Amino acid sequence: MQQYLQLTRNILENGTTRSDRTGTGTISIFGTQMRFNLAEGFPLLTTKKVPFRLIVSELLWFLKGDTNIKFLLQHNNNIWNEWAFKNWVESTEYDGPDMTDFGRRALTDEAFNEQYKEQMRRFKENILNSDEFARKYGDLGNVYGKQWREWKTSQGDTIDQIKNVIDQIKTNPASRRLIVSAWNPEDIPTMALPPCHTMFQFYVADGKLSCQLYQRSGDMFLGIPFNIASYALLTHLIANECNLEVGEFIHTIGDAHIYQNHLDQVKTQLSREPRSLPSIKINEEITSIFNLSVEDIELHDYNPHPAIKAPVAV
Repeated sequence: MQQYLQLTRNILENGTTRSDRTGTGTISIFGTQMRFNLAEGFPLLTTKKVPFRLIVSELLWFLKGDTNIKFLLQHNNNIWNEWAFKNWVESTEYDGPDMTDFGRRALTDEAFNEQYKEQMRRFKENILNSDEFARKYGDLGNVYGKQWREWKTSQGDTIDQIKNVIDQIKTNPASRRLIVSAWNPEDIPTMALPPCHTMFQFYVADGKLSCQLYQRSGDMFLGIPFNIASYALLTHLIANECNLEVGEFIHTIGDAHIYQNHLDQVKTQLSREPRSLPSIKINEEITSIFNLSVEDIELHDYNPHPAIKAPVAV
């Protein structure tokens, strides 16, 4: 994972200080690329522990075409909670203490942090136990899963981009149109967070499947390690279904940034020595990517440094 560490160091040393939507502030560069040979190991960061099960359940959530965090919570995955929680605490039905600016205050104000934890516990419990509450506050709008599996056309039809691209890889692997897009301008206002990883393209050569992702915006400390592993895993899953070997994952990023409140964590990570990459194993009895469960994907020989916590900018 030297590619990731080198890019992170480059941003620290040569990036531009900028304001951002969250009010946190970033150090940023524009236009960069990393390449990972997937035959050399699964690109899961080893300079800090990255929770692989969360990556798996999120990717399967996308592939299901789901947009409600209930599935994620059922798999103990909390990575999308803040955006749905924000909708609830800003609604007229919310009856708890003021949660304004909860993302940052929870880290610095101990009393507020306890309130935040209690309200988040209530929120998650309601999502899991009330279908009505989950429909109202658990849905994130037409985010990734909706665009991947049920892109709505101007004629009112829907397009299953994932199914179509798999069919094309199987029947026309030399196509230069093996593309899936999550960036639907009409739907941006309905999304909790407009897609950061906006489109990806597959490429077949010499019996190997490669994937290139274009990501408009990338949080280098928290988000990018997830994105690398998620799209590497997607490449493995689709290659497996199409009877291909894996080639490269190419990660192209527009605004690659480090949040100002992640600087200490980034420096800690850069001080650590990378370790050998793990491998993954997919249940060979499952023949369709759409029938996979979390238990069908296993990670082997992962020996990372300890996790490093950092706040999510919402």
